[in-house]
Parts: sequence; structure tokens; C-alpha cells
Amino acid sequence: MYILGINAYHGDSSACILKSGVVIAATEEERFRRIKHWAGFPSEAIKFCLQEAEISVEELDFVTISRNPKANLSKKVIHTLRNKVGFKTIFDRLINSKKVSSLKEELAKVFSISPSEIKAEFHNIEHHRSHIASSFFASKFENSAILSIDGFGDFTSTMTAIGKGNKFKVLDSVIYPHSLGIFYTGVTQFLGFPNYGDEYKVMGLAPYGEAKYLEELSQILELTKDGFFTLNKKYFKHFKDGVDMNWENGSPFLKPLFTDAWSEIFAGVRVKGEKLEQWHIDLAASTQKFTENVIFHMLKSLHTKTGLDNICITGGVAQNSVANGKIIENTPFKNIYIPSAGHDAGTCIGSALFLYNQLLDKDRLAEMKTAYFGKKATKEEIISCLDKQGVSYTIFSDEQLFEKVANKLFNGGVIGWFQGRAEFGPRALGNRSILVDPRRTDAKDLLNEKIKRRESFRPFAPSILKEAVKDYFVQNDAVPFMEKVFDIKKDKQNEIPAVTHVDGTGRLQTVDKTTSPRYHKLISKFAEKSGVPILLNTSFNENEPIVNKPEEALDCFLRTKMDMLVMENIIIER
Repeated sequence: MYILGINAYHGDSSACILKSGVVIAATEEERFRRIKHWAGFPSEAIKFCLQEAEISVEELDFVTISRNPKANLSKKVIHTLRNKVGFKTIFDRLINSKKVSSLKEELAKVFSISPSEIKAEFHNIEHHRSHIASSFFASKFENSAILSIDGFGDFTSTMTAIGKGNKFKVLDSVIYPHSLGIFYTGVTQFLGFPNYGDEYKVMGLAPYGEAKYLEELSQILELTKDGFFTLNKKYFKHFKDGVDMNWENGSPFLKPLFTDAWSEIFAGVRVKGEKLEQWHIDLAASTQKFTENVIFHMLKSLHTKTGLDNICITGGVAQNSVANGKIIENTPFKNIYIPSAGHDAGTCIGSALFLYNQLLDKDRLAEMKTAYFGKKATKEEIISCLDKQGVSYTIFSDEQLFEKVANKLFNGGVIGWFQGRAEFGPRALGNRSILVDPRRTDAKDLLNEKIKRRESFRPFAPSILKEAVKDYFVQNDAVPFMEKVFDIKKDKQNEIPAVTHVDGTGRLQTVDKTTSPRYHKLISKFAEKSGVPILLNTSFNENEPIVNKPEEALDCFLRTKMDMLVMENIIIER
């Protein structure tokens, strides 16, 4: 049985393919289009998935999409009538819904065949149910509470559920226009970070400030006794005007969500490029702290309702790794699972798993411990790429390669590391990574200014051998997808300054020998030389999607100041 899962006509469009419930391939469309967060129909991602499964589109049994235009239809109508929503918003939503409902025709167009040749059964799976499925059905938990939080999807921003075996039951939902994701995005825009997906910049900026504006923010978002929250419509445009957005074949774009009323509380909106004043930084700190409090509020209520020790968290807000790292300490839950792609890209897997487990009543399979579902380059493809560019290279045995790369890292080199299958999700996990010695005091400035070309306040992540976490971090837990931020032990912070954020934390990735054998071997070899079982890991890109092919890796290497490029067992040096 083959199931094609799709996230389309939304940001981070993506596709996956399941064979008898097992993920064969999954990838984001942006990796092929080379435009961050690409929105539209994921035609290239679909082609890739079918190629990996070695089947044609005619051989598919099912196609799922993580959108259901019929979901919450009556609530949509009531909201439209009560708030006198503008014609443009209504028209845009109708067009988008029509596209979602014409998948067979769009799929046929991609492969230049008649729609009648596609025999697959099509299923529209509600957005948050897709999120929930991507987390719970991929986890190891037999029973779990589940929380899905994002901006909006199918008129819902938040959904709670309880999962048992191969089924879950929805408990509660927060319906449009109230949204924690919209709140965080609104602050992000107000602080002068206008691009879709810029919320992580606020999270990275927050540790430099003090949470001085919690009272002011409580005027904008209020906690409710039922374990949720409401937005004050005075501060948001979307209550009446809708979310003005463009999801059409390119980078998603959202117009400002906040109203002029924000300037009654704060000094005024920051324009992109303007100097960050201390109050901007304090507002970032306040927003992060306030958001954490809202999440803990919801989770405490959910624990009371379910009485379970396990929690699965998903949705765009679940990418807030700082909050994730504090959940166990600040709520009654004891165990947590967050997928590698908690954001909208992950709903392609979620919609497919919802069909397989929930609707078709198939047994759940093993926990999803890896995110390496993307494109892989063969030795021949790499050599062909290098020969075409006239680039000199050397091929090494494994033993020679790991020794040479570890030595380069030990002596201060910046390494482009291109191995195996690409990661699915927003974070590089040791297959499409730029690597540096974490002991370097100048690493942050070097990478931000000369390689990544991004804001100076942005931190870098430590990849650490799974067996060494307890030696360096206060919390001891497996973090395979870089989904949590933990406190670094005070006596270790000076040892690894390049991956220690200003507040003494690190967004770690624990590297397991069984799931990441080559990356584990490289870190181990570096540890033999340095005594430190950690490497600084940042995504292999420069203000673009993570590199997907050898050509992109080579181009990024040549236009930046990396010292060495390693593609499988092939090394290119300056």
C-alpha cells in the first residue's frame, strides 16, 4: 500500500510517501525551488518521493492533503457574518479552498496524464489532526496527551487530544481568530522582522533582554479558566480583515497583523534594518517568557484533564525549542515527544499517518527516530558535479577521511559536511551541516558575519554524543531533532563558548550511533583529539534553503569562507 501525503497551498509545502505505513521519503518543496518556505503545490517534492519509492503516480493507492475546506464551515460562516469580513479575504479563501479540492487535476497536470489515469483515493485531513498524527503516531507512547499549536489551519489554532494505540480523540480546540502563533508573529513583525518564519529571531534575541513587559502583553493576550487564552481584538487586524497572505508559488508573505494600538503600549514599530534598542530586546524577552507561560498554562490544564505522564507536542509553536526545554520542569508531564518537522511541512506525514492508523485502522509501527528522509547524492553524481566545475578533489577511505576532517576541525577549520540523505524539517542534523570546533571563542562572529551572513545575536547549536549529555548539560535527555534548549553546566560553559548562548543554554542535538553512525564517528574522532564530544552544528546554507544537491553545496562553499567541503568520502580544500 502506497500513500502520498501532501502539504500544499500553504507555507513550507511538502510531500512524503508511505509504503505499508513506513516513511520511504519526505521533503520540503523549498529544497528544490531554492526559495525559503516555498508555498504552493509541491510538484518537485512529489516527483522525488515517487522516484524514491520507485513507483508511478498511477500506482498510488491513496493521496492525502493536510487541509479540509469543509472543517469548521459553520463557524467560518458565522465569523464572516458577525465581523463583516471584507470581500477580498472571502474571495482569497474561496480560491484557496478550490485548489485544495482539485488535487487530482493538479497531480495529473504535473505528470502530463489524464486525471482518469490516477486511481488513488483522495482524502482531505483537517490541518490540526494532521499535526497531531505526525507527533503521536510517530512517538513510542502507547498512551499520550497531545497538544497542537500554530498560527491557523482550517480555522483552528490550537487542538488538544488524547491518544491510545492507533487512535486519538480530540478534546478541545481554539478557533479563529484566537491564536498563540498569531500573537508571536505579531510581536515578531512589530520588532522589525517581517519575513515569514522570522519568529526564531525573537527567540534568539530574547536572552539578551529582561522580561519587563509581561503586564503589557497580558492586555493583548489573556489566559482563560478553561486552560486556553483569548486575543484582544483591539490589537489585531485579522479579526475583521482576515490574515492578508500570499501562498502562491513562492515565498509566503504576511502583511502586518498588529494594529496601531500596539504603539499606545510600546514606543512604536521598528522598521527592518533599524538599530535594535534595549526596549526592543526586552520586548523579545517578555514575549518569549509570556509565550512559555501560555504553553505551560495549557499543558497543566491538559494534564489535569488526561492524568497522563506522556505529552506529544506539534505545530509551528512547537518549534519554540526554548519553551520545549522547560516543559518537564514546569508541568506535571514526565516524557515528551516532538517530531523533527513539527511545523506545517510535517503535516504531509501527519495526514498520511492519520489515514493509515486512524481511518484504515492499521497498527502503529516503530517510533520515528530519524529525520533522514530526503535526497541522497551518489559518488558518481558528486564527481560529475566537481569535474564540470573543474574543481580539484581527493577521495579517501573512511579511516583517512575521519582522521583528516577531525584534524581540520581541531585546528580551527570550518567544514561543509554533506552526507547521506537530507534531513526532513527545518534543522540540519549532521547530514547537511556546517561544522566548527565548539571551543573557538571567535566562531559565532566568524559564522554570522562571513559564512551565514545573519544577525550577530543568533546562537549556534551543539551536536553532542548521546552518551555524553549528562557531562555537559543540566538536563539529561535524548534530543535527536534539536527540538529543545537545555542549560549547559556552569563549569562547562567556558569549555564550549561557541555553542553557549548568552544565558548559558544550548539548543542541543543528541547524536546516536545507530541513527547517525557517520556523524557519531566524526564527533568521536574529534573528541579523541580535543577531549570534547561536541561539534558546533549549523545548517549548510547562506540565507537560502538548506543545500540539497552537490551543486548547491559546492556553490555555497565557493562563495563563503569555509575551509573544507566534504561530500561523502570526497574532500575539497581551499
